[in-house]
Amino acid sequence: MAYSYNKLWKLLVDRKMSKADLRKAARFAPNTMTRLSRDEEVSLAILGKICATLGVNIGDIIDFISYEVPEEKHLE
Repeated sequence: MAYSYNKLWKLLVDRKMSKADLRKAARFAPNTMTRLSRDEEVSLAILGKICATLGVNIGDIIDFISYEVPEEKHLE
């Protein structure tokens, strides 16, 4: 599984808000911002804080990128 926060970064640019501004407004730790910057997993609580701060829904800040799982070969 992979996540992309590109929507979040574009939203911040549109609102002329820095990552540091968001971190302070949503009140989460700097290491969480590092995880977001690396497209790593963060808790739903953090995503909820970000959504509440920006007044958006979760789909407005994150994309889930699915990897295709190869089908298992059936033994006969």
